[in-house]
Amino acid sequence: MSKEIKVQSSSGNIFADIGLATSDELLIKAELVRQISDLIAARNLTQTEAAKLLGIDQPKISALLRGKLSGFSTERLFRFLNALGSDVEIRVIPKPQSNSQAQTRVVSV
Repeated sequence: MSKEIKVQSSSGNIFADIGLATSDELLIKAELVRQISDLIAARNLTQTEAAKLLGIDQPKISALLRGKLSGFSTERLFRFLNALGSDVEIRVIPKPQSNSQAQTRVVSV
């Protein structure tokens, strides 16, 4: 006999789905870290090389790449992206006329 598995649709923000208070901020940070990780990988940088480029020590790079987001502000993550050769653009646009709430998101090009 098999057990029924309960499935729940995601809201699109895993941090909100598990009930974390700062879910929007965590989602933004996670996406910024994904971008940072992709840039480090694309440049074939070691953690030590990336740490030197970003002005932090290797254990902090390791923590960052493992998703340890505490201690890293969004502003600091923006600076890391800049140091890796990426521009960061912040745009404020009107919310579409719909029933949904306004949102903050990271969009990569």
